Amino acid sequence: MNISGRGVALSVAASLLFVTLPGYIRFLAPLDSILIIAHRVIWSIPMVLLLVLFTRQGEVLRSAGRRLLRERWLLLCFPISAAMMLVQWGVFIWAPMVGRTLELSLGYFLLPLTMVLCGRLFYGERLTSLQAIAVAFAVIGVLHELWLTRAFSWFTLITALGYPPYFMLRRKMGVDALSGFIFEMLILLPFALLTLWYRGDGQVFADAPRLWLLLPVMGLISALAFGAMMASSRLLPMGLFGILSYLEPALLFAIAVLFLGESFEAAQLWTYGPIWVAVLLTGWDSARMLRRQARRGMQ
Repeated sequence: MNISGRGVALSVAASLLFVTLPGYIRFLAPLDSILIIAHRVIWSIPMVLLLVLFTRQGEVLRSAGRRLLRERWLLLCFPISAAMMLVQWGVFIWAPMVGRTLELSLGYFLLPLTMVLCGRLFYGERLTSLQAIAVAFAVIGVLHELWLTRAFSWFTLITALGYPPYFMLRRKMGVDALSGFIFEMLILLPFALLTLWYRGDGQVFADAPRLWLLLPVMGLISALAFGAMMASSRLLPMGLFGILSYLEPALLFAIAVLFLGESFEAAQLWTYGPIWVAVLLTGWDSARMLRRQARRGMQ
């Protein structure tokens, strides 16, 4: 599989893994959102280290560590990227717990638009005709939502506006996905441990021993999903990577309505309908691109 094909496959895999979390965290009661975030940081570290071992990326991690010590500007960048990621994790976990998954999904629907804008403004990337049409349909949906509600939820805004600077910073840093993820989690680890010590959740585990199994699995899902997402972001053009992100909010929307019981009004079809058309056009365009690349590879 060529580079673009691997990037598309990794992006789809990341979306499928990420959307399992809103439903999964329902099984983590009685932990609240703060404790879940702290445990997600802690359990992600051993799981991503196992992933490094399984994929034989140990030398890549050591090389990244040597570069971190050699290029001191990275020592300033990683706390910033870690803080950005912590905010996104907090929103992603808190929204389903308070019945706001639909607002979260709208933020992820908007995210590709902001990613496309960043790709155009900062990287000089051009859209294909179908991609441009897909973005136009998405804009129609966004404008209808603005007209319908006269405002955006802060769940929506943090998701849509927070990720592009993060991806741009990580791309500038040029550290591989797994190593960067490990460094960010290590930066957040002291804060996670302090949170658990301060909150004193020992009795929670005594009352719900199943958490000893469920929390490591959450860490594994997080490690696999984030590793796939970051690898995809480095393999694909910024615009294509952003547009492929439509899959995740589409799945989040379905989970929110079908499994989490959140309400969906008929008027919202004019918001989500054009965006779903954008998703279909994006998938069609991506499939055409991969077929062309496959034909060129056979020549």
